[in-house]
Amino acid sequence: MQNIVERLLNGDRRALARMVTLIENESPVAHKYLAEIHQHTGNAHLIGVTGAPGAGKSTLVTHLVRELRKRGHKIGVVAVDPSSPFSGGAILGDRIRMDELDVADEVFIRSIASRGTSDGLADNLPEMLDAMDDFDFDEVLLETVGVGQAEYAVKLQVDTLVLVVLPDSGDMVQAMKAGIAELADIFVVNKADLPGASRMLNDIQRIASIQRYGPDEWKPPVLLTSVSDPKSIESLSDAIDRHQDWAASKAAERLIERSRYNVRRIVERRTARFLSGQGTEFFEAPLEIQLAKIATELRGASSEDEKSQ
Repeated sequence: MQNIVERLLNGDRRALARMVTLIENESPVAHKYLAEIHQHTGNAHLIGVTGAPGAGKSTLVTHLVRELRKRGHKIGVVAVDPSSPFSGGAILGDRIRMDELDVADEVFIRSIASRGTSDGLADNLPEMLDAMDDFDFDEVLLETVGVGQAEYAVKLQVDTLVLVVLPDSGDMVQAMKAGIAELADIFVVNKADLPGASRMLNDIQRIASIQRYGPDEWKPPVLLTSVSDPKSIESLSDAIDRHQDWAASKAAERLIERSRYNVRRIVERRTARFLSGQGTEFFEAPLEIQLAKIATELRGASSEDEKSQ
């Protein structure tokens, strides 16, 4: 009987689904499996799709997947949904909207719950993306919940970041002025058949033009898309391909930044979990003692991970 890692690497969809579930539930055995698959990661192109709620991200992803499939690509989709206030699980709105896709062997869709995280992502998302990466997908698309911090967090998890806005996204223009324009690799004005699309495109181009780009730097294109216009989806796919080609030489640097962010995220999560269980005595102690106890807790958690492997 093959173990779950061997089955995953051999293209077993059930093994992939099981692996993602183990990671999502923070099962100790997941760390053992992740250690085994680590050397196989880095083959898929990770594409982030973010933007405000209601921007049409799920529908756009659905049509982008169709276009990629026409090109013979094998696709994985991770849709981070808002958590249910009752069960804590994913509301699954994204998967419901994507049900019209032909989920054959070339497409795998997984909705996961944000579980209250503040950055539009989900706990253990980097590990889930590693598992998806190992499944021999050509592209893995990550759709975020769509909150203010999402653009900053998802940037470090993907190779190409697509920021989706609506024609009347006045707040997004202000956000771009505050720095989001520096993060997106591709801007998309979605639902371009609505009034104001051309004006929004011009506004984004004007703001983006303020940025200074060197001769070898990527200059983010601004695209109009509409699900009723297949050519616009083709143009988006072509732009993603161009960015992938440009970013290939920076892969090693990007992986270091991603690793740094992921380690920090784990430390923050474990520290927060430890602090939530402490009483008055801990917080009345000197700061040096508090920090020493936190360090001891982190070392202990690391030791438990090693034992599970």
